[in-house]
Parts: sequence; structure tokens; C-alpha cells
Amino acid sequence: MLFMLKAHLEKPQNMSNKDFYGVWLKEAEAAVAAHKAGVIKAIWKVPGQTEVIAVLDVDSADTLEAAVLSLPIWKLGYSHIVTKIEWTPLRPYENWYEDLKKLAAE
Repeated sequence: MLFMLKAHLEKPQNMSNKDFYGVWLKEAEAAVAAHKAGVIKAIWKVPGQTEVIAVLDVDSADTLEAAVLSLPIWKLGYSHIVTKIEWTPLRPYENWYEDLKKLAAE
């Protein structure tokens, strides 16, 4: 099942840039590995913002939860820098197209 992730990060005032970007670098290393493994289908960093958007392919919400909890930001105790996380389940448009044909015929 495909999910779109939107994650917004914020650097705490008491955290140095070196620490903030160092944690983000560890997260990026894990994300690039997951992308190469095929779990992350696509990933982007929003220009000018501390926001990441990705499309993930997982078999269940439980797998999704386990994946999030295994990420460096969570494992290293920095989950508080992720101030907003949004998940959107994605449905193939072709499937909607088939439903739409039936709906339009009614």
C-alpha cells in the first residue's frame, strides 16, 4: 500500500546547527538506503523549508509504524524535532477511474 509522507522538522532553539543537521544527515542516510531498497518510492526535500515529502510502499500500517520507529530521529531520541507528520494513503488512479465509470453511469 502506498502512503504519502509529509514531515516538517524544526530546530529547537537550544540545539546547534551542527547537531540538528547531523541528526538530519543520519536520517537522510537511512532514507536514501530505504529508497534504494524500494520501500521509499520517491523522496523530496521542499526547497526553502525544513519539510520532506516521500511516497512509501508498505504492506500495512503496522509496517509503517515499525519503519518510523526504526528511523534514526526516533532511535536517537530526537523525534521532538519532527513537529508535524502527515500520512495520506494513496490509491491508484486507474482504480478510481473504474469506479468513476460506474458512478457516472448511475
